[in-house]
Amino acid sequence: MVKTAICLIVSFWMDWADAEAKKPVRENWPNGEPMDSWFADTVKINVEKLGKRYVITDYGVRQHTEDVQTKTIQAVIDKAADNGGGVIVIPKGTFFTGNLFFRQGTHLYLEEGAVLKGSERIRDFEIRETRIEGQTCKYFTALVNADGLDGFTIAGKGTIDGNGTSYWEEFWIRRQWNRECTNKDAQRPRLTYISNSKNVTIQDVRLINSPFWTNHIYKCDHVRFLDLYIYSSTEDIKGPSTDAIDIDVCHDILVRGCYMNVNDDAVVLKGGKGTFADLAPENGPCYNILVENCHYGTTHGCITLGSESIHDWNVIMRNCHADNTNNVLWLKMRPDTPQHYEYVRVENFTGNCRNFLLVKPWTQFYQKEDRDDMPLSQCNDISFNNIRMNCGTFFNVEGSDKYVLKNFAFTDIDSKDKAKEKAFTKRPVEGLTLNNVVINNEIVK
Repeated sequence: MVKTAICLIVSFWMDWADAEAKKPVRENWPNGEPMDSWFADTVKINVEKLGKRYVITDYGVRQHTEDVQTKTIQAVIDKAADNGGGVIVIPKGTFFTGNLFFRQGTHLYLEEGAVLKGSERIRDFEIRETRIEGQTCKYFTALVNADGLDGFTIAGKGTIDGNGTSYWEEFWIRRQWNRECTNKDAQRPRLTYISNSKNVTIQDVRLINSPFWTNHIYKCDHVRFLDLYIYSSTEDIKGPSTDAIDIDVCHDILVRGCYMNVNDDAVVLKGGKGTFADLAPENGPCYNILVENCHYGTTHGCITLGSESIHDWNVIMRNCHADNTNNVLWLKMRPDTPQHYEYVRVENFTGNCRNFLLVKPWTQFYQKEDRDDMPLSQCNDISFNNIRMNCGTFFNVEGSDKYVLKNFAFTDIDSKDKAKEKAFTKRPVEGLTLNNVVINNEIVK
């Protein structure tokens, strides 16, 4: 009896220990908080389980025409929503449209060879209250719009093409005439705009040639960008401000396995701008952002905090490669906006860049107002691990009386710098830690 009981206890303990050993190791965010298991769920959405298929050509949408068919496509979306939801299917072929508005229970699926192509005419995009460059205002809607949805999905091997060339040409003409021309002056639609939504997945599709920002999410949580191809021109007629993914007052966001080549920043954190931005209810922080296994072509920044950010924390970019980026991590510091960037980690990164880390004041189109209690901006607890790069400059960090930099840690760095001045000669950071940092084959201490 005793031996049997002991054997049972030992067997139970071994089974429990084996089960515990097989459990995935729980990750922590840079500030020590546990990372939710949601971030490990990269299983693609099975579109077949999302409801009835509404193939647009079955409902009067015509193929082989350059006519803009916004109303007819929207009618299919509305029909699906009125019948309890379903999947709007874009079959093989090219279909021109202006702004489309998805409703609860509706989803978008683009078959391989399908192209949903934006109109070249700005009049095909309504003006509504929206969110642009850190401010709430009236502006043009996007090609794909979704507001207040739970579970919205965009999927398939097809393409959403913003058809942006004519918009880009007009922007550069305006910029020649007026060097202060802003994105609001040269009005252009975005490719996708998703707001006040949760449990969103965008997977597998090609998102190209956006006239303006490519993907913009505002006040959303639990959004996944999986295995996307995001492209705009970075040569000849460049696509101005065609950011790949703008994350604006959002939390719990996963960007995984994406290719990004755009004529501006790739992943951008936004949340508001202006001297009193931290007091406005429409503004807010971005936190719990994971970017991993991504490939950057040509970009201005692989991940950028600003230029319209207030408070960002728990940001990780890892296991990525850059072919040709201006900056890997870019911390834009606006003198007219109270900002706090903290607990940011970049690890396991390879490739080529102009600057690996760039921290400088950002003064494009800013307006400083008088404020007696203006908080001092700061960046703190920024870490870099296992970096192998060819750089113009690895450490391009500028101090200022407008912000404080502290607790930056560099571990296992190997960089080939082209800059004549040696890296880390200027150290405007309180609490700078260097561990096995090698620049041009020399250990930096």
